[in-house]
Amino acid sequence: MRKKILIIEDDDDILKITTTILNLANFEVSGISGTNDIIESVKVHNPDLILTDYMLPGLSGGQIATIIKANAETSHIPVVLMSAYDKKAIAIGNFTYDAYVKKPFHIDHLVSVINRFVN
Repeated sequence: MRKKILIIEDDDDILKITTTILNLANFEVSGISGTNDIIESVKVHNPDLILTDYMLPGLSGGQIATIIKANAETSHIPVVLMSAYDKKAIAIGNFTYDAYVKKPFHIDHLVSVINRFVN
């Protein structure tokens, strides 16, 4: 059974590329560009892992990750934050997430990070 990945990314090109990469790595992938109700979106998609960009319209990926981790129904889902920003800059926000991947990322590294949590 393929593991489900929910990608939250507002850049259509990056969303398409990341979806293709993860499909080829044998994951079932859903993508959204943002959400007004992250908990409801997570419940609808029922992912095994969430991969979210940091810079999003509305809530940042760091805020989204923290909301997911603070909710009893979704806190068990690993959240991987990806960003072109340095991890130290993101740390200022004191967000809760499981892993960080710097953009641009190497395909093997991204798949390896995801596999740590879902396999």
